[in-house]
Amino acid sequence: MRARWAVALTTALTLMFAGAAGAASATDPVTLGAGYVLDDVGALSSAQASEAQTRLEQLKADTGIDLWVVFVDEFTDPTSSEDWANTTAEINGLGPTQYLLAIATGTRQFYLSGDSSGPVSFEQLGTIEQSVQPRLADEDWAGAVDSAAAGFADAAGGGPGSDASGGGFPTGLVIFLAIAVVAIIVIVLVVRSRRKNRKVGGAGGAGPAIEQIDGKELARRASSALVETDDAVKTSEQELGFAKAQFGDAATIEFKQALQKAHENLNTAFTLRQQLDDATADTEEQTRAWNAEIIRLCEEANAGLDDKAAAFDELRRLEQNAPESLARVKELRDTAAASIDAADAHLRTLAAGYAPEALATVADNPQQASQRIAFADEQLAAAAAAIAAGKGGEAAVSIRAAEESVGQALLLEQAIDKLGRDLAEGDRSAAELIIELEGDIATASALPDTDGRVSAAITATRQQVDGAKANLAGSARRPLQILQSLEAADAQIDGVVAGVRDAAAKAQRAQQMVGQQILQAQGQVSAAEDYITARRGAIGAAARTRLAEAGAALVQAQQLQAANPEQALQYAQRANQLASQAIEHASNDVGAFQDGGMGGMLGGLGGSGGRSGDGGGMLGAILGGIVINSMLGGGGSGRGSSGGLGGMLGGGGGGRMSPGSFGGGGTRGRRGGGRF
Repeated sequence: MRARWAVALTTALTLMFAGAAGAASATDPVTLGAGYVLDDVGALSSAQASEAQTRLEQLKADTGIDLWVVFVDEFTDPTSSEDWANTTAEINGLGPTQYLLAIATGTRQFYLSGDSSGPVSFEQLGTIEQSVQPRLADEDWAGAVDSAAAGFADAAGGGPGSDASGGGFPTGLVIFLAIAVVAIIVIVLVVRSRRKNRKVGGAGGAGPAIEQIDGKELARRASSALVETDDAVKTSEQELGFAKAQFGDAATIEFKQALQKAHENLNTAFTLRQQLDDATADTEEQTRAWNAEIIRLCEEANAGLDDKAAAFDELRRLEQNAPESLARVKELRDTAAASIDAADAHLRTLAAGYAPEALATVADNPQQASQRIAFADEQLAAAAAAIAAGKGGEAAVSIRAAEESVGQALLLEQAIDKLGRDLAEGDRSAAELIIELEGDIATASALPDTDGRVSAAITATRQQVDGAKANLAGSARRPLQILQSLEAADAQIDGVVAGVRDAAAKAQRAQQMVGQQILQAQGQVSAAEDYITARRGAIGAAARTRLAEAGAALVQAQQLQAANPEQALQYAQRANQLASQAIEHASNDVGAFQDGGMGGMLGGLGGSGGRSGDGGGMLGAILGGIVINSMLGGGGSGRGSSGGLGGMLGGGGGGRMSPGSFGGGGTRGRRGGGRF
């Protein structure tokens, strides 16, 4: 996997960062041939392959878009079709107008890779995937190729342009301050009223699913959604102008992007409505599908606008109460700063009893917390100066950045305590499992051994137990890893002694095992989430995806724990595995960020409190995504934020850039694809 990031922070600094890592197993990313179809598994007959090639050549002739389709049995990393497809696109040098549909027929996964700067938007790629998925589910491989080609033809013919302008906003908004203030109040009230009362298409509430809505009612809701969204876009254009006057251009970047995206969605929705209104007769299926898509596009546009408007509501509250807000954040800052030494001492205590790899996710947390406090101090000083100068908008932006930075400092400190509790729980669980395994060894020793299976299981289990005892008695304990080895030994010896347990004992043992696995998974997911949240400026899509999937698997395990412990155990094990992968990907991303010269470039710029050469508070803020997400974008925290460096590149967090686009092109980082 290869990621390349570039960041420009106005005229103050220019940063560059690149990292590479690789892995190989199963079917590696492939080299594309002369044709548009690469079928390694014989999914298509020779006639179908020829027809698919002709169809894709016609797509190129009609639209200028290249689409390659690859069939393999299994992707290299079965948890990420995205990585496999994007890597294949990258190593084959695919450009912005060139797309790749990757299909793993054995593991039933697929992903459509495209560049965000190309003629087909990420949203349209998702729509094409939705049209392809039913064909794949029916194993209609040729039909999937045809659906994809048709989707691209539609997108190229009726989709929005890629050069929507974000200009044309009012510039004479500060002529009369009193008039501007009144106008701002009116706009805010209108937007809030719109948010409160709008129920686009009846979705998002307790109404029926679209599939259950009568065709005429669906058409009515689609028409209503178009009108309301058009009004919302116009209102938001005005609000953006006022926001720029209040908080400056930098603080409105993400709002401007959301408005441009809303314009694109609205244009696409109007195009669909025009197709419904033209003289060409449409089938009932087309009518329902297009009305449903209109509703979806409008909902997405409104959600994006509301999300950014909410950030400005918060900034306005901070502006209106700037002195009080400044005092509140200073108090939080003092609490967080006073806790750093205690967190550092706790980490040293843990380091005396646990192996370095057991503490890897929090090893630099005290240093990172110090950097966040340093940046918060800079922003608090800037806010105080802005208040004194009567610049409430500037003060609000700085207060918000300081608040988020202090919040990350507290998270970093608390993560040490949480990991300490998880490790202590791991010690306890491992000790309990050792006792149970000792009992299993004794039980197995009394069983007949006609084929040597019993003695082999006893020997293997004894080795694991003895190794676990030695580790847990030392000063470099790894309880979570030890638990995994003990659980594997338990599964092996269970096959020998399960026959002599009664039903009640079996059920109790199953509940114990799933409980231990869920606790272990909770610890891993929590550690991954804290690590990624506090360093999201450097974290790419792979780590975020693994974390999201790990969280979903953990929820499934918890829901099934009582009713189906065996299935719950599988989900818990998957959550644990995915969370570990998330930590590994995130650690690699952070390592590449730090090894790319970031600290050296920032050494002469950043505040106080950081260690020599690390850029002080500025580097910590960039690593935490605070400079970009708060100072330049209006906030955003936790999992799913667009990321820091990746966001500055015009795509998702840390997304892979297409060849030739370094330093300002698009990205192939997109959450999509799935199973069929």
